[in-house]
Amino acid sequence: MDYILLLRPKQWVKNFFVYAALIFSRNAFDPLLLGVTTAAFALFCLLSGGVYVLNDICDRERDRLHPVKCGRPVASGRVPVRTAGAYAAALLGGGIFASFAVTPHLGIVAVAYTGLMIAYTLWLKEQVILDVFSIAAGFILRVVAGVAATGVSLSPWLILCTLFLSLFLALGKRRHELYLLKLEAQEHRPALDHYSFGFIDQMVSIVTSATVLSYSLYTFLAPTSRLMMLTIPLVLYGLFRYLHVIYHANGGGAPEDVLMNDLPLQVTVLLWIAACLLILYLGGTPGQPV
Repeated sequence: MDYILLLRPKQWVKNFFVYAALIFSRNAFDPLLLGVTTAAFALFCLLSGGVYVLNDICDRERDRLHPVKCGRPVASGRVPVRTAGAYAAALLGGGIFASFAVTPHLGIVAVAYTGLMIAYTLWLKEQVILDVFSIAAGFILRVVAGVAATGVSLSPWLILCTLFLSLFLALGKRRHELYLLKLEAQEHRPALDHYSFGFIDQMVSIVTSATVLSYSLYTFLAPTSRLMMLTIPLVLYGLFRYLHVIYHANGGGAPEDVLMNDLPLQVTVLLWIAACLLILYLGGTPGQPV
């Protein structure tokens, strides 16, 4: 069980960004493209799992001082460091090799993602501002992986939406860490010493506005149907609900937990997905990029 926990399966929800290209190119029902996208999703679960294991090895001393992370398999000593290192190497090496087997372009994206995440684990997460941009780049590479696996095109506005949304989530995570760790924040993550609630709140305000603006422009310019504009209120409510979790419940430390536990947010996401599918697949010709 500990070896499964090391992979942090709850966080695999982030890898569903791989499906963006398939869905928004209106190829979701193409069995071949669905198959290669699902393969890309599985491989990114392996790659991200390998990165999480590496991160747990590097942060084991700090995690032992954390009120929640102290129970992780490596920090608690249940999994030896050497064994965890071999496990991480097998996951990352196997994931990259299999990605090249799917398509060479996917392999290149897998290498870029792995390199970025290793750099984040070893250095970038200690660099103020660069840390959240690194997280955002990881989300963008997941979207690009879906494009690389299928060969379809995707609106650059959706790439921008991914950038701003991932920055929004990353900043919410940093704010939660600052609240949870209080005076010990710098000891657990040195970059937190350069953050403050006021600084983070200003950046959250900027990326929230940018997310709404970029998504709105995407719906205005969508070549399929202006009906996509009807989904803007759902996006607004989803963002506002997440802000409520951040500011009134002091949450946001784990976006996947927020999604799994907050019923209004779950309903909003499901309604948004249903509305997008109806508009995209009943409002145009399948296979036409959006």
